[in-house]
Formats: sequence, structure tokens, C-alpha cells
Amino acid sequence: MAGVTDRPFRMLCKRLGAAYAVSEMVTSKRELWNTLKTSRRADHTGESAPIAVQIAGVDPTEMAEAARYNIDRGAQIIDINMGCPAKKVCQVWAGSALMQNEPLALRIVEAVVAACTPLGVPVTLKMRTGWCQAERNALSLARAAESAGIAMLTVHGRTRDQGYKGQAEYDTIAAVKAALGIPVVANGDIDCAAKAAAVLRHTGADALMLGRAAQGRPWIFREVAHELATGLALPPPSVEQVRRWLLEHLLDHYCLYGEFIGVRSARKHIGWAMSGIDGGREFMRTLNTVDDCALQHRMLDEWLQAYAVRHPFWPALAAAANDEQIRLSA
Repeated sequence: MAGVTDRPFRMLCKRLGAAYAVSEMVTSKRELWNTLKTSRRADHTGESAPIAVQIAGVDPTEMAEAARYNIDRGAQIIDINMGCPAKKVCQVWAGSALMQNEPLALRIVEAVVAACTPLGVPVTLKMRTGWCQAERNALSLARAAESAGIAMLTVHGRTRDQGYKGQAEYDTIAAVKAALGIPVVANGDIDCAAKAAAVLRHTGADALMLGRAAQGRPWIFREVAHELATGLALPPPSVEQVRRWLLEHLLDHYCLYGEFIGVRSARKHIGWAMSGIDGGREFMRTLNTVDDCALQHRMLDEWLQAYAVRHPFWPALAAAANDEQIRLSA
């Protein structure tokens, strides 16, 4: 979720029901800490607690230093990335590539825990089920990580080789949960309240992590939380509510990135929201030619106001999981 879960987006998701939001990956390479990209990722101004920062790297000493660097900048929880499947990350043996080298992965966990424990900061870990179908070692690595002091574990139900293709499987997550005493979080293909409930039942997980399903639909957190708590579906938000949320998010986005980058990087967030919306694709063709933040903001405002006249409520998007998949997970 690098390039997506920046501070403005995390703050929006928390406002709309997410109890917990983890930062984009922050590199463990000291020489990159003063770059504009990393300084933005380490800036938590105005962000509500808990502030969780994910660090990525391959050297135990560097990872420990990165943990302390981010704690000095407000991190209250340090999350170790062993789940990213991106080639540029795995090519340097970081992210999910670490699952191929359990001794190194464990040394990293031990070093980061040793750095964080005296400061009273818990360490969590994000991983996949394994490197490939033939090498699903999430259970053995999870047990070792718990023994080394990891406070919580998140498991994405795919191998690194799968990337985000195919369907997530939850049997491995269930096995990890059954074997560990620490909280376990289930992740992968959770895109609606029904799927959330099914995954919780199947895995016995303590919590759920939603990622891609929140792109363009950050209110999914409150929808899932409401239905899990009450058994009743939350009505879709009004277009007026969505208009306010999106426009406020854009202002926060511009403040972080500035004019030149802000107007361009905001296009993807607007595009995700407009996906599947009547007339949204045509609107985006025009909006994507705009290079001025104020004009971009005004055009979206005017378009949504006009859309609200015809459609008072935001249309519910079809969930990626069909009924059969939900039953199979139940």
C-alpha cells in the first residue's frame, strides 16, 4: 500500500471507522531518511493514536536503528514488513523475501524487539503464508517470532509468488491463530461485512486488516464494524457525506504534498472513488488534465453536487467476493 496509506488517507480511514492504521513502509537505510519521500512518511502531525509505523529492510542493526528513528518521530508501534511482494523490495531480500531466510528474519525480529522494548514500544509483524505454494512456512516463522517478543502478527492469505492474484486462503491463518497466544490479524480479500464475518469465523482471528478494499471506499471500515456489531447492514452514505469526506481529504493531501505533486497524486484517490460511478470515467478524463489544486478541488465539488441531485446516496459497489466464496470461508 505504499503510495496509498499516507498520513491524509490514514487520518480519513480512522475518521471513518478504522481503529488502527499502519504507515507506508519506511526504509531502514539511514542515507534515505532525509529524502522528501521518507520525511513525509515519518511525519505524523495531527494523526490520532495509535501511531503505527512499518519499517522495511534486511540488516538487523539497520532495522533496529530505523525503529528508534521512527519512535523519536512519534511512532507508538513498530511493524516489521515481511509481507510486501513487490519485485523492487524482494530483489534486495526485504519484504516477503525474508520468509525464505528464517534465521535472518528472526535476527531482525530480535534486534527490533531489543531496540523497542526499553522504550515501551510494542513490535508487530506482517507476513504472508510463505514464499510459494511449496514453501508455506508462516506457522514456523510465526512461532519463532512470538518467542522472540512479537506482540501481534498479521498474516495475508497469499504467498509471495501469488502477489495479489487468485484468491486468499484462510486455513494457514487459522493454523497460525491456533498455535499462537498473541493476537493474530487476518488479511486478504476482505471487501465487505459478510466476508469479514466469514473470515473471522473460519480463522478465529482477533482482528481483520483491510487494504485494497478501502481504496475509493474508506467508509468500508464503519460499514464492516457496524454490521459485525449489530448484524444489520449500514445504509450507504449520502453523496453529500462522500463529497465532504473527499474534499476534506484532498485539502489534507495538498498540504502534505504541495501543488505540483499533490494535484497529480490526488488523481488516483479521486479515480478510485469514481470507479463504477455513473459518469465517473468521463469526468476523470477531464479532471486528469488539470494541474491546479484549487481547480481540481472545485471541479470535484461541482461534479458531486450535480451528481447528488440525481443520486442522493452513494451506490454500493459490488464486492469482489461472491456468495459461494463467502460460504466456503464460513
